[in-house]
Amino acid sequence: MSEDTTTLRGTLDRVRFQSEDGGFSVCELDVADRPMTVTIVGNLLSTQPGETVEVTGSWTNDPRYGRQFDVDSIRAVPPSTREGIKKYLASGLVEGIGEVLAERIVEHFGEDALEILDDDPSRIKEVEGIGEVRGDRIMDAWTRQRTIRSVMVFLQSHGVSTARAVKIWDEYGPEAPSVVRENPYRLAEDIHGIGFKTADAIARRLGIDADAPERARAGLLYELSQAHNEGHMFLPLSELVERTSERLGVPGEMLREPLGQLRRQEKVELEPGSGDEETAVYRAPAFGAETGAARHVRKLFDSGDLLAGIDGGGDAALDSELRDAERDLGLELAEAQRKAVRTAWTDAVTVITGGPGTGKTTIVQAICNIGESRGQAIALAAPTGRAAKRLGEATGRESKTVHRLLEYGGQDGFQRDEDEPLDVDMLVVDEASMLDTYLFHAVVRALQPGTSLVLVGDIDQLPSVGPGDVLADLIESQQIAVVKLTEIFRQAEQSAIVRNAHRINEGEMPVAPTHDDGRLVDFYTISADSPEQARDTVIRTVSDRIPEAFGFDSVREVQILSPMHRGLVGCTQLNERLQTIYNQGAPELERAGRLWKVGDRVMQTRNNYDLEVFNGDIGTIERIDEGSETVHVDYGGRRVPHPYSALDELELAYAITVHKSQGSEYPAVVIPVVTQHYIMLQRNLLYTAVSRAEKLVILVGQQKAVQIAVDNDQAKNRYTRLARRLRDDFR
Repeated sequence: MSEDTTTLRGTLDRVRFQSEDGGFSVCELDVADRPMTVTIVGNLLSTQPGETVEVTGSWTNDPRYGRQFDVDSIRAVPPSTREGIKKYLASGLVEGIGEVLAERIVEHFGEDALEILDDDPSRIKEVEGIGEVRGDRIMDAWTRQRTIRSVMVFLQSHGVSTARAVKIWDEYGPEAPSVVRENPYRLAEDIHGIGFKTADAIARRLGIDADAPERARAGLLYELSQAHNEGHMFLPLSELVERTSERLGVPGEMLREPLGQLRRQEKVELEPGSGDEETAVYRAPAFGAETGAARHVRKLFDSGDLLAGIDGGGDAALDSELRDAERDLGLELAEAQRKAVRTAWTDAVTVITGGPGTGKTTIVQAICNIGESRGQAIALAAPTGRAAKRLGEATGRESKTVHRLLEYGGQDGFQRDEDEPLDVDMLVVDEASMLDTYLFHAVVRALQPGTSLVLVGDIDQLPSVGPGDVLADLIESQQIAVVKLTEIFRQAEQSAIVRNAHRINEGEMPVAPTHDDGRLVDFYTISADSPEQARDTVIRTVSDRIPEAFGFDSVREVQILSPMHRGLVGCTQLNERLQTIYNQGAPELERAGRLWKVGDRVMQTRNNYDLEVFNGDIGTIERIDEGSETVHVDYGGRRVPHPYSALDELELAYAITVHKSQGSEYPAVVIPVVTQHYIMLQRNLLYTAVSRAEKLVILVGQQKAVQIAVDNDQAKNRYTRLARRLRDDFR
């Protein structure tokens, strides 16, 4: 230990900041035996207020924040002061004990409270105000927490936080120490929120060698998971070895046997390439989803019972039905629209693709009209709740999310499959560009032979957030009927938003309409010479200028779409700044280093089937209930209570990434575009962002950055073999 190294012991009073991965935190520490509070920074591993800790590190002077303590290591220790014990008891670690009861417990038992309750939890009933039923409940929780604490002592000695220790306990119970000792890399596979890096750090503290086979296996799986996050279904063998070798710092040849072990354990699949293709390495579920999707598409084509043959009417009957549908809709379909409707009723699988204003919704309405006239069942669905709601409103018919349609049952998976297929004659899925390979597989395996599948989407938008590139693969296979809509209809053509979306898609710069007469238009560009200026302009535009000029609610109707999380005009900074402006004086909650306010715009970032909220759902915090430890979020009229334990699934959503906006539309959209986001400046990203707006688009930033995005049509290819499988299956 160097002369500059210092050890401090005290109670964590407040977590001021914590990064998304928990790897960096800023906390306030009440130092024991000294009347001082210090700011500590570093990898504090999701530590919670009320915990007594011992930190080792050194003092530094930050030019912006002043003197602070830079932590090298942290160790949790049992609190010994009355105040520390109160904070510890009230921290939420024991269900049923809040601030008021924590105060009473310490008043009754004093500084020996923890030791007394450890020895005999039943003595909790001695505390004033605790009845028999409540006492039994707290006793059970205390006994469980006592066991957790013994596990936690072990885990924290190896760098695991309290919050993560509880997750580990929930997964493994009292066996947690033995599981972690035997193979800490299991944590990365089994527990959400614990990744390879955390598991690797624990493993190194346990003395596991850098070239240990279990580390190599975990590293290979981690790289395949990272590839999934990048949209790939697999990695070429050489790329997987190169990535893993670099991350682990081991020679590539040392990975051959661990990869073979993973294959024998059926955790990965190795598929030889054809021609010049390399061997592909899939995680087993990815391989099953991709091969299964191709197989079930083929089954739809092999059914030989397509809907066009009903009553032997053939083309003449369909032409008559088309005319009836046009009459019911009060319009005449364009030739491409007629072709799309006809194809939907004559082919097992149809892709209908086109940009904004090309009449996709009208086609769906016509398809539904024909189906209803035939007395056939047509289901409408979309990947997200917002997209499903919009489809239902546009068609005047019931529309569901794909998950709800297929009756997703959490850990039990989709209830609708080949054994319990959907009882429909046709399924129409809107916003099909959002379908990843896993969800597409779930869709096609739930369709019985004779069912038609119609996929409606925009191939020029960003691909799905999840792995795969389904819509592009279906088109590339040349085995699926595809109708591409290019004509922009007169009403849509009057919109500068629609015109500019198509200009961007064709590689041309967007053009804002002239508005010298003071008339409001629907598309504006505002120049900003630097990221700092762009950030400040975005904030003023959203919080003041748009509400004043257009009357839009700045929280509920205006959405910032940024290319990235990071940077001065990334989502993280914009959300933090806007939160300080909005809802001042509103009730608030600080949890795990994040601040939540009543009135905050928030987004769900994971599918939560218990709460029935899904990745990308946006709502507004309506109420914070400390008694039930829930945050109530209003999702467009549907109120959902989020327990404190699930708040890590929410994030502020005044600004969201363009990727997260897929399938949604917003009255007004503000898009910062600066060269700082160079790595993400792509044509399909800007096109997607602009096409998310219903009534207003404002681009803020540098013309050079917009030009870079418009010129860059080289979207990164995803590793997928669905197109090839479809071609092979049809031979």
